[in-house]
Amino acid sequence: MTVWDALVGQDSVVSTLTAAARAAALVTTQGPLAAARAGMTHSWLFTGPAGSGLAVAARAFAAALLCENSPPGCGQCPGCHTVLSDTAADLRTVRPEGLSIGVRDVRALIRDAASAPSAGRWRILLIDDADRFTDSAANALLKALEEPAERAVFLLCAPSVDDVLPTIRSRCRSVALRLPSVDDVTAALVREGVDEGLARMVAQASQGHVGQARRLAADPQARARREAVLRLPSRLNRVGDCLAAAADLVDAANADAQAANADRDEAETEALKTALGVGATSAGTRSTSARGGARAGAKPKSIQVRGAAGALKELERTQKSRGRRTVLDSLDRALVDLAGLYRDVLAHQLRAGVAPVHPDHAEAIERLAATATPEQTLRRWEAVLATRQTLADNPGLVPQLTTESLALALRDA
Repeated sequence: MTVWDALVGQDSVVSTLTAAARAAALVTTQGPLAAARAGMTHSWLFTGPAGSGLAVAARAFAAALLCENSPPGCGQCPGCHTVLSDTAADLRTVRPEGLSIGVRDVRALIRDAASAPSAGRWRILLIDDADRFTDSAANALLKALEEPAERAVFLLCAPSVDDVLPTIRSRCRSVALRLPSVDDVTAALVREGVDEGLARMVAQASQGHVGQARRLAADPQARARREAVLRLPSRLNRVGDCLAAAADLVDAANADAQAANADRDEAETEALKTALGVGATSAGTRSTSARGGARAGAKPKSIQVRGAAGALKELERTQKSRGRRTVLDSLDRALVDLAGLYRDVLAHQLRAGVAPVHPDHAEAIERLAATATPEQTLRRWEAVLATRQTLADNPGLVPQLTTESLALALRDA
């Protein structure tokens, strides 16, 4: 297997990145100028819809840049292996732990970029969700892109070029990914050992989102949560039913976040306490008698490390922000499933003849189609999409109120 095998349905992107990695290899024999003339550049912007594999493509390219063999990207050498496992000395990865990427993270990244590679040919800085930069962070990054270090390579991932400042995207070479087809995702899952029938169902349900397809195939609880979301339209009879359905949706998102982050939060907190010495004791703090001996029964005192409370409070804020981000991401996945259902209902009403997103819910789709007009279905579909956009644009909103408003809108459309 090569590093490119993880990319599903992205043949043109693989060709572009392979050619660039070959050009980048010239830096060893002919210098950075020769590599630049052959098509290598210091700044790359990977764009595409969620699930298309932005981070996978960026990491595969990073592995190819540090590959020790030819053609680059063998997937077997230490350079490829350490990048794919995120242990490479010359790779730094920045992921937003919360709702945004702050200037402190970017300044640390710039300091890394100024360092010479320690093992490979390049110093690589990979930034997930580059659309989440704060203004000050984006301005700090712009300075580094304008005057890049000789051996530094920035790999930015964002949903679209419009989500990145014009001054940043103008200094990057753009690589556009697309959502893979259902056949591509199905074939990839079958190669991974998933039953073909299940693979095709989850490939359709995920609407080309490779990560979500893998999650549905591997996790029965994820499939159960999807079933609960798709039953929501049949529950919206009275106002109380709408509020209860919205509460269930938010509770499921909170449960997702708790399951995803609980172990990690606990491990981070314990690691920080250990590093700071919080809870440790010192025998030197015991009271002593006049003859120099320790007083009988005296207990050691806990060591108080200066700044420990502030560090723990900062970690708590980071974890809380990350938890909220996870809740919003889980809600977004639920809304994508719901939008797909109304899309199927509208297609059935208009006899559009297109492949359904949720073929395993054909009876529910027929029932919803028979009890509403196409105009009502379209309004409901638009309400779901508008709610997704509202939550994306205003992450500070209370999810409970937003989903309650959606449930009432679906009932009254």
